[in-house]
Amino acid sequence: MLAKTNLILLCALATAGALFVGCGTDDPPGIDGTGGNGAGGAGGAGGAGGTGGTGGTGGSTPGWALPACESVSGTSAVTFTLDEGLTLAQTPGQLQGIGYTYGLAALDIPNTLLAEHKGKLLRSEDAGCTWNEVGTLSGSNFRITAAQGGLAYAWNENGPGFYRIDETGPHAFSTPAPNIVGLGVDPGDAKHLRVGDASGSLHESHDGGETWSKQGTPPASGNIIGYRFAFDPKNLDHVLWGQSVDGASVSFDGGATWFKSEGLGANGVNAFSLVVSPVDGDVVWAEALEMGPDIRHIYRSSDGGKTFDAVVTESADVDLINGTLLVPHAADVNVLYFVFGMEYNDYGTDLFRYDHGTGKVTKTHNANDDVSAIVASPADPKLLYLGLTVENGGG
Repeated sequence: MLAKTNLILLCALATAGALFVGCGTDDPPGIDGTGGNGAGGAGGAGGAGGTGGTGGTGGSTPGWALPACESVSGTSAVTFTLDEGLTLAQTPGQLQGIGYTYGLAALDIPNTLLAEHKGKLLRSEDAGCTWNEVGTLSGSNFRITAAQGGLAYAWNENGPGFYRIDETGPHAFSTPAPNIVGLGVDPGDAKHLRVGDASGSLHESHDGGETWSKQGTPPASGNIIGYRFAFDPKNLDHVLWGQSVDGASVSFDGGATWFKSEGLGANGVNAFSLVVSPVDGDVVWAEALEMGPDIRHIYRSSDGGKTFDAVVTESADVDLINGTLLVPHAADVNVLYFVFGMEYNDYGTDLFRYDHGTGKVTKTHNANDDVSAIVASPADPKLLYLGLTVENGGG
């Protein structure tokens, strides 16, 4: 079956590093576009701000394989693509009601993934072909962060819910953070964690979330809204903070000292989304609303988040929302994926790809209402798993 799937996606795989060449038609000037077939569950309008992660840091991870199937079974909340969204693996049907699949992670156990949709914890052990329910989570809008040794952590976006997940399922623990907006795991110690809350405070655990202590000093000041803590996946001490009006700050010593990020705008900035490249911690991406002109940009930093430059600006061809999903490529430090989707008028979802080497934005389109998580396969970063979201009964 995999051979047939690869034949379907041949034009994408035959053009490494330029997956859109010869695979679609041009959109208006400035954007190269391709239309997708959008099979599978419907998604929801982007809404709340967030960041997304990619599995792995480039290359192939031993034991992992590409999915040996053409379609997904067991859930309509997750699909996959080998051509950055041009064609999607078929799912069993359409998602119904309103539900988000923010939680999606590839574990370091070969071919094993976790996902969360409407409180159901889902697990695949065959690289995303089949999914089974393995537990329930109390709350909503959970994100999932993978850790060493097959562990993972599910945390309630802007809420208190927190679970450690092992081979027996999810285990609930309390945190001192009533509104979690970021979680980081020590790459060398699966039970060494830090979470950040919307007030700007960091908290640390050395036992996988069973006990917590205060970490560092808060970067926040004044009457602010906290949007995001983003942790470097290779260095837990490297963390960024995004907030309303005052933009972003970065720490390289676990929050003991903070530097205000420059280059995000002179008249105030709402820094909604932040994410550190899994390839190189010096590369940080941000999406923010520059006040004054009231225009959204995607920014890139090459010094860990001290300074940023605007690289993509919203336009008639590029839609950005408050909290656009940002996902760095798992192997190419120059490439960022981002998403715009909505249920209204059956618009569907644009999956954008920005290449800093060329300065070019390309996109594919599919019929799902939204894509709320993107994770790269540890077998091959060209294969992307997509978490889907539904609003009002499907697209």
